[in-house]
Amino acid sequence: MKTLLAATAIALISTSVSANEAATDVRVFDHVKTVTTNTPVTRTECQNVQVPIYGNAGGGASGADVLGGMILGGLLGKGVGGNDKGAAAGAILGGVIAADKGNNKQRIVGYKQERQCFDTVSYQNQTQEVYSHSTIRFTVNGYRYVQQFQRSDR
Repeated sequence: MKTLLAATAIALISTSVSANEAATDVRVFDHVKTVTTNTPVTRTECQNVQVPIYGNAGGGASGADVLGGMILGGLLGKGVGGNDKGAAAGAILGGVIAADKGNNKQRIVGYKQERQCFDTVSYQNQTQEVYSHSTIRFTVNGYRYVQQFQRSDR
């Protein structure tokens, strides 16, 4: 195949040269180039972590919390309503709110080990030599000729 390509190239190039001249020292060279590509590489990394466990701390509101809420509610109820019925309603409502607030206290009561994994992407350079072009070199009548071309069999 190389010989056929060389002969064809010589025939095309040497048309400007006298038809009686013979080409000598005919050589065909294939040239390559280096191509670098970045290829993504995904890696899974895992580690053990401490995860907090939340829970209710204590047994709810203390008696002092409820009594304080009742007193404050009674004073506010008396001030708003202006009578003892408003004070009684305020005291009951203050006690209920204080007891409810005491039950909603969330605290960390312990820790547990948990394995957590995540993917990381890094890039790796890969180099490869690929065909670039070919040249044919020959001499006719003492002059050296070089012609570049692309091979069709690639």
